Amino acid sequence: MSTRYSGAVPASPVLRLDAGAAWLDLLASVGNAYGTHPVERLTGPPVMQRWLAHHGLTAGRTPTDRDVASARALRETLRPLALAVLDEAPVPAEPLQALQRWLDADAPLRAVERNGRPAPAPPPTPAAALARVARQALEHLGGPEAQHLHACAADDCRMAFLDPGGRRRWCAPERCGVRARVRAHRARVRGRAG
Repeated sequence: MSTRYSGAVPASPVLRLDAGAAWLDLLASVGNAYGTHPVERLTGPPVMQRWLAHHGLTAGRTPTDRDVASARALRETLRPLALAVLDEAPVPAEPLQALQRWLDADAPLRAVERNGRPAPAPPPTPAAALARVARQALEHLGGPEAQHLHACAADDCRMAFLDPGGRRRWCAPERCGVRARVRAHRARVRGRAG
């Protein structure tokens, strides 16, 4: 699992939003990150705007290409930290230090009413939104949520997700789970034929 994603060539507008936390969904914004053909899902400002909106982080201004580049950089800063926690390996110093860049952009939270409940006010900028994502990642990686962090069992996926129940093996049973069962079935059939 130590392979580091180095940049996706193909693009896809389909976002994965099922990892259990905003920072994990950011990691999942590269499909097949550990396979032979990674796919960039965070393809531009409109996609980032949808991603932010999904997580309740719609900022006071819309994202720019520079914000997208910053989100991708945050993603690749978080990836080795998540891998270290998943692998129970030493935390790499360089990405941990680099994370501070996003944490420094964190703005104090203001309380507002949303749907009859107290909630944090929207972040003023996409940079402040990414700071909240960085803070969430740091709190999860260093807190009790870390024990609920798992990786998809598919070698070509390895998508990280939160699983408080401890029962999930795949990021999505209908995706990686089905593929794994198909591969296992084909291997059994080949074994019987050979």
